[in-house]
Amino acid sequence: MYQINFDNPVRIHFIGIGGISMSGLAEVLLQRGFVISGSDNHGSELTKMLEEKGATIFYGQRASNITDDVDLVVYTAAIHPDNPEFEEADRRGLPMLTRAELLGQIMRNYKVPIAISGTHGKTTTTSMITMILMEAGLDPTVSVGGMLKEIGGNFRIGGEEYFITEACEYTNSFLSFFPKIGLILNIEEDHMDFFKDLDDIYASFRKFASLLPEDGTLIINRDIPSYEKITKDLSCRVVTFSVTDRNADYSADGITYDENGKATFLLYGQKDRAFTLNVPGEHNVANALASVALSDVLKIPQETAAKGLLSFGGTDRRFQIKGELNKITIVDDYAHHPTEIRATLKAAKKHKKDRIVCVFQPHTYTRTKAFFDDFADALSNADLIVLSDIYAARETDNLGISSKDLMEAIRERGKECYYFPSFDEIENFLLQNCEPGDLLITMGAGDIVKVGENLLGL
Repeated sequence: MYQINFDNPVRIHFIGIGGISMSGLAEVLLQRGFVISGSDNHGSELTKMLEEKGATIFYGQRASNITDDVDLVVYTAAIHPDNPEFEEADRRGLPMLTRAELLGQIMRNYKVPIAISGTHGKTTTTSMITMILMEAGLDPTVSVGGMLKEIGGNFRIGGEEYFITEACEYTNSFLSFFPKIGLILNIEEDHMDFFKDLDDIYASFRKFASLLPEDGTLIINRDIPSYEKITKDLSCRVVTFSVTDRNADYSADGITYDENGKATFLLYGQKDRAFTLNVPGEHNVANALASVALSDVLKIPQETAAKGLLSFGGTDRRFQIKGELNKITIVDDYAHHPTEIRATLKAAKKHKKDRIVCVFQPHTYTRTKAFFDDFADALSNADLIVLSDIYAARETDNLGISSKDLMEAIRERGKECYYFPSFDEIENFLLQNCEPGDLLITMGAGDIVKVGENLLGL
């Protein structure tokens, strides 16, 4: 594999530079004196920011974008070998790195690289940890998978000691990383277009944990079934957390919720350590426990960790309150896995609203088919469910599955459910059927957020 010499900046071209992670990595390299170019299909605030910082951006992907002075090409998992820029770089024999490989090499330049993994909760926990380290004055460099207003986007360039990043298991990309501290929040079946089965996923997380050095630390959720498969015979220190399991190193006690579902809790066995969150739901108590465990590993004072957690008000698309229309509260959430849907709807019910109306956009045919019954069960926790077409993302084969099928399964469970093929039809239905006092949630990893924004005129 090509190794970047960070003391000798070269010209690097990014295929798909407008992505939320790719743009951040390009920004880090720009600051370190590298010459950066890149391409994307459309302009955005991220590409505009990079241009203002000196990057050359091409709109549209073509072979001519790979100019004679390019020394290295970086690409994402979404780029296929028939991409014209990929083909041209290969024809020229240029060295190439995946986004994950580049991120791993950047991590090695920091004294304490921190990688947050898990099927769910990575963005929220990465953001919580960011806020704690910033409150502690540790000036972290951060790569987060969502827009965090406190850092002005998805990437923060700080000092050279602490690097915080999400670590995604899809295509085993996190195995290219070099963490000193690793977090595993949970492990469930997902990305079944890549993994063979749950055992295959466990094997991937085990390899991730094994990346940690002897003087490193793994923080892992004790509620993961057979979590010992991950921790057995590791050379690093292992710290566990759980919302309810008193055998964990960190668990919660005396959890209470305010009228918006935001929790206050104590650390079990440490009654002098109390934390209040500014985000709703029990799942965020779990994320906070992992963050507190990390703050203790870094010897951050209790008061500082508590202030950092309280200052975190959420990221875009994570139970984000978008506004109110006719006394209907409109929220948007990124949940696209049955476990995430259950957690989000459970948090929603603590909001003390009359009804929960959930507008769900299934994400990928593979996931919808693999978890079909689980989706129907999870969505049935809402009072009224509205479905859009499945968001195909990277897929082209519909596998014989549709939102109509999911609607019928939800109706068989005795719940009121409707399907509409267009956002216009969904919006008209909501205007006619939502009532004052409802909590309306647009939910999914695609573009369903537009429904709530259109209703609010955003």
